[in-house]
Amino acid sequence: MKKLTSEQSTALLGVLQKRFEANLNRHQGISWDKVAEKLIANPNKLWSLDLMEETGGEPDVIGFDTKTNEYIFCDCSAESPKGRRSICYDQAALESRKEHKPQNNAEALANEIGIEILTETQYRELQQLGKFDLKTSSWIQTPEAIRKLGGALFCDRRYDAVFLYHNGAESYYAARGFRGILKV
Repeated sequence: MKKLTSEQSTALLGVLQKRFEANLNRHQGISWDKVAEKLIANPNKLWSLDLMEETGGEPDVIGFDTKTNEYIFCDCSAESPKGRRSICYDQAALESRKEHKPQNNAEALANEIGIEILTETQYRELQQLGKFDLKTSSWIQTPEAIRKLGGALFCDRRYDAVFLYHNGAESYYAARGFRGILKV
């Protein structure tokens, strides 16, 4: 199991609590004490949140899943997390590039961190809580039928609207990364 030292855990919990309290509109009716209790009981999830933070995601609670009794954390950085940009969509896309390969791909990096790439629905729900990706874009989960044909999907917010686009899965740009979801 991957876990932080007690000092790292305390520091991260402090950062998360401060962000939680500064953005109450994202999680109305949710108590920080209950969230912290869940985090302390799940050190592997705290480890994932630390990596989300380290890569620039600024994770915060955006909801509670009553079916699974889990809090939902999401990357809430204004722009796509800086430490997760300039990557193609998945391993097959990375392998298909003959030259100028990116360092990594979104699916592999999400797996390493222990998070899931947002779906289109989750991305649109996040945009109800603020204005995200005004200058960047974020890969989202792509249906297998589109992926089999070489494509991948991404979203951004422009002109006060959320847009869904497509690109070759092997493409990568300095302003495109991905946002993740973690349930605790």
